[in-house]
Amino acid sequence: MSGFEGFVDLASERLGGKVLAANDEFFAPKENLLKASKPVFIEGKYTDRGKWMDGWETRRRRTPGCDWCVIRLGLPGVLRGVVMDTSFFRGNFPTHFSLEACELGDGPPYKNEAAKWKSPRLRWVELLPKSPLHGDAVNEFSIPHSERFTHLRLKIYPDGGVARFRAYGEVVPATAKIRRARLDLAAVEHGGRIVISSDQFFSEPLNLLMPGRGAGMHDGWETRRRRGPGHDWVIVRLGVPGVIEKIEVDTAHFKGNFPESCSLETIYADSGADEGALAKSGAWRPLLARTTLKANARHLFSGQAITPAAATHVRFNIFPDGGVSRLRLFGRPEKPEDRLRGLDLLNQLSRSGAVAAFLDCCGSKRWAEQMAAKRPFASAVELMEAAERIWASLGREDWLAAFRRHPAIGGKKSARGQTAKARKWSEGEQSAAQKAPEDLLRVLAAANQAYHAAFGYVFLICATGKTTEEILRSLQQRISNDVETELKIAAGEQSKIMRLRLEKLLAP
Repeated sequence: MSGFEGFVDLASERLGGKVLAANDEFFAPKENLLKASKPVFIEGKYTDRGKWMDGWETRRRRTPGCDWCVIRLGLPGVLRGVVMDTSFFRGNFPTHFSLEACELGDGPPYKNEAAKWKSPRLRWVELLPKSPLHGDAVNEFSIPHSERFTHLRLKIYPDGGVARFRAYGEVVPATAKIRRARLDLAAVEHGGRIVISSDQFFSEPLNLLMPGRGAGMHDGWETRRRRGPGHDWVIVRLGVPGVIEKIEVDTAHFKGNFPESCSLETIYADSGADEGALAKSGAWRPLLARTTLKANARHLFSGQAITPAAATHVRFNIFPDGGVSRLRLFGRPEKPEDRLRGLDLLNQLSRSGAVAAFLDCCGSKRWAEQMAAKRPFASAVELMEAAERIWASLGREDWLAAFRRHPAIGGKKSARGQTAKARKWSEGEQSAAQKAPEDLLRVLAAANQAYHAAFGYVFLICATGKTTEEILRSLQQRISNDVETELKIAAGEQSKIMRLRLEKLLAP
């Protein structure tokens, strides 16, 4: 059993994982890496290239460097750990490996996928540095990272064979996929996962949430035979919190070992709640009363049979024991903006989504990218400190890029590249100047033009709470500054604006 129990193998073939390319696969093909089956060894089996091995194996390298392959995750998400299984590779395993990751958007499918991952401009993030491997062993590595990724680049040093590769983590689905009117809130592809179960002797409960119908008894959740009082149960964290309106319990392939009956309960847990303590909580509410089940059948429940309520977790009880193939919990998802607030929203957005959110606060792309990479933030104070520190570390070109995202004070035109949200914030910050008399606005416009001619960028001031007269007076005073002094003053004003906008971003 892997040490990453409860997490999903994001690279799994059954979820769509695929090895897209490898620089070498002379002895054994790259596709073997993601096989669901455990690796095997067949004594005396050879191909025309050498000993048959159940894994990915490259030829012996005679030049400096390493071998590599690129893997598309079946489901995008945050990685928590990987397994490098070198079973049966004894004199031919790599001595070391490293792992990098990138995000190519909200696929699959990923538009121009090959061109993107091959691009020298693509940002690859190092998840694991060059690390030692043991031969004929299951090598496990934890990953201390919080970004959402879609693709991995696995490097082995200098060459050799790996039987299986597993990438365990939490699914982070594309926002568009969770905005449907109704969907399976517990499905693994929507981020559903298992928190804890009473028993999983024959097969693991994560199978309950997998796509499609079960392929056999092995592809479901089956507990041992109960010889005492009580019943078995499993707690499911919904990938998308929402109101459950329809339930499907599928006992496909379970004939002499299906549960006599089942029931379901729900709970709405706050973000950050101790999930390990949920089983003992007294806040569970009935969703489906204890109901008799049939062998090898799909059972549908809706309407008056269930008691809908907003939920983040579901407890599925089976009486007294047995096996169930699939559990589907269809319902109306909460909107992401309702479900995630403030710091939670920023921490759980995809990298591209977080960069876009930060760009509304400060128009420097480098600042926004570094802020997105710093997540998760434990508090608003930590976020603000990081924002100030990163901004202060940047240079002239980054500051000017941020300035260009601001419209002229008192002007009617939006700045180039401004989003609707940033435009609304600008209008609010400049509300006093927007309402000034026409003659005062003409004076302000002329002063703005003179300032732009002198310094090459718009006059920047934190206008919140300032009158038009105060803004104009500051402009007239600052236009006599030398270039370097004024640049630093403008950067300081941008920092004030940035902080105010971050506060708005965190507000409910």
